[in-house]
Amino acid sequence: MNKTDLIDHIAKHADISKAAAGRALDALVGAVKTTLKKGGSVTLVGFGTFAVGKRAARTGRNPRTGASIKIKAAKVPKFRPGKGLKDAIN
Repeated sequence: MNKTDLIDHIAKHADISKAAAGRALDALVGAVKTTLKKGGSVTLVGFGTFAVGKRAARTGRNPRTGASIKIKAAKVPKFRPGKGLKDAIN
């Protein structure tokens, strides 16, 4: 499922226009991005939690030359599924 399919699904099940569904989806994604950028987390009960994780600095290898390179520490978005989502899949 891609973004267009998701907008169509939201519009059909929420009985709203595709334009309104698109704006709602964009607002949700924007809110999650903004919260994660500030270092917070977003919890949707029954669905899951979006949070920021930290990846430590490490040494890697250039696959083409085999030379060692330093990879900087980074913040990465993470998602932990909730019980409701796990139960729906199994």
